[in-house]
Amino acid sequence: MQDAVGLSCTWGIPPPTGTHAKWVRLNVGGTVFLTTRQTLCREQKSFLCRLCQGEELQSDRDETGAYLIDRDPTYFGPILNFLRHGKLVLDKDMAEEGVLEEAEFYNIGPLIRIIKDRLEEKDYTVTQVPPKHVYRVLQCQEEELTQMVSTMSDGWRFEQLVNIGSSYNYGNEDQTEFLCVVSKELYNSPNDLSSEPSHNAKLLQARGLRM
Repeated sequence: MQDAVGLSCTWGIPPPTGTHAKWVRLNVGGTVFLTTRQTLCREQKSFLCRLCQGEELQSDRDETGAYLIDRDPTYFGPILNFLRHGKLVLDKDMAEEGVLEEAEFYNIGPLIRIIKDRLEEKDYTVTQVPPKHVYRVLQCQEEELTQMVSTMSDGWRFEQLVNIGSSYNYGNEDQTEFLCVVSKELYNSPNDLSSEPSHNAKLLQARGLRM
C-alpha cells in the first residue's frame, strides 16, 4: 500500500520536459500511462519513439505534462507491454483486430506481423471444414458386382453388400439382386457440391445399375 501511495505521489509531479528525461507520461484517450523512454524507443520508426524524441513530432500536453494522444486506451496496454517484453498478451475478450488497428497507427512493425499471422492462422482454422461422409446405395445383379467394384473411382469405396434375394428369372437361372453401399469423404463446403452425378455414377447408371 505504501508503494502504491508513493507511486501516486510521483505521478502527481510533472516529469522533466528535456529530451533526456527517463520517464515519459502518455495520456491516451484520457487514460494515463507511465513508461520509460527506452521502452518507447524499442521500435525506432514507431510513432511513440518519434514522439518522445521531441524532434520530428509535436504533441500537446495535459496539465501534468503528459503527451496527449487521441486513441483508444483499451488497446494501448497490450502495445505498451509488447514494447516492454516483446510478447503479445491479450485478455480473452480483447479483439486482436482492435490491437492491430492501433499497432498500425503507432507503426510497430513486429507487432503488426505477429497479429496478422495470428489472424491468418485463425481464419485458416475456421475455413477447415471437417470432411462429410456421403453414402450411396446401389442396386445391382450378381453378375454385375465384380465389374462395379473394379471400376469404382473418384474416392468412392465399398462399405457393405446386402443380399435382397432373387427378383426375376432369366432363362433357367435366378438373378440375385444386391444392395451395395459405398461412401466418399467430401471436403468441399455445401455450396460447392454439385448435383451432377460423378463420372463413376454415370458409368454405373449406363450399366443399368439403380442408385
